[in-house]
Amino acid sequence: MKLRRGALREALGLALLLLLPPLLGPASAVEPISLGLAIAGAAASALTGFISYPRLYCYFRECCLQRHDRRVAAALEENLDKRLFGQHLVSKVVVKAVKGFLNNSNVKKPLALSLHGWTGTGKNFVSKIVAESIYKRGLQSKYVHQFVATLHFPHAHNINHYKDQLQSWIRGNVSICPRSLFIFDEMDKMHAGLIDSIKPFLDYYEFLDGVSYRQAIFIFLSNAGAEKITEVALDFWRNGKRREDIQLQDMQNALSVSVFNNKNSGFWHSTLIDRNLIDYFVPFLPLEYKHVKMCVRVEIESRGYAVDEDILTRIADEMTYFPREERIYSDKGCKTVDAKLDYYYDF
Repeated sequence: MKLRRGALREALGLALLLLLPPLLGPASAVEPISLGLAIAGAAASALTGFISYPRLYCYFRECCLQRHDRRVAAALEENLDKRLFGQHLVSKVVVKAVKGFLNNSNVKKPLALSLHGWTGTGKNFVSKIVAESIYKRGLQSKYVHQFVATLHFPHAHNINHYKDQLQSWIRGNVSICPRSLFIFDEMDKMHAGLIDSIKPFLDYYEFLDGVSYRQAIFIFLSNAGAEKITEVALDFWRNGKRREDIQLQDMQNALSVSVFNNKNSGFWHSTLIDRNLIDYFVPFLPLEYKHVKMCVRVEIESRGYAVDEDILTRIADEMTYFPREERIYSDKGCKTVDAKLDYYYDF
């Protein structure tokens, strides 16, 4: 039986796409975590012309904008509801912000979220869930790019070099995939002024040198502002109010001002804040004893073991809490739960 010319062309195109990585060899780095995609992306785009059915290509290779926006929002909301504890504000704000952004066909700027709170309260966890909701491979996706201040930008005397690098990394990756996701961790340890180099990409420009950045998402993670968040939470507790009654407006303005004036923060006097380019400052409340127990329970269950209530309580009791007198909040959140489970369970 003879193959139709079109079908043969599609099959050859698909074969070339599958063979593309070994034929091209190692690609040059466009940014520090994922391999650069400029050469491979351009070649893949050219070869895709041989294939009439994009779905067939995306079945074998991860595609930019692969998931439908409504599915992203649904997956994000479900995962936050099931896996994030004690953060009613985070769940509400992140779901609304991401959902509204993805469903808006005429966005004017990229989405920029700044997550703030003590260590162990869920900032990295939420950025991971956002990545998993948008791309099947989550943080391992070639369209998700992570930057860690102390790893990628360690030396203050190299700040001008870092600025050039950062602009090149973002420009190169957004050129390949408009829906690129950039995560900046340890913003409280980033050198002041460095993050301002990406200001043009977060602004209200339709195009910059022929590239549109409006579909990109930027997430910043920082411990800066945690004191202000705790202050508001404690005020509610001491006045007999439920933490669930805390609203975003109770702390958003105070949080942004606190971060802006924090000399130990990468956002110190940043133009991103001054020009209102951060869409939401998302406060992560300090976690209470009951939330620590929730974390322990879920971690045990995720490993496939029956929950031992005695061990669960002992682990939660071993955590240290603050303020010293009231002992309300875990000073490490749920960060050390995993290590403590290894001690108690013979996995």
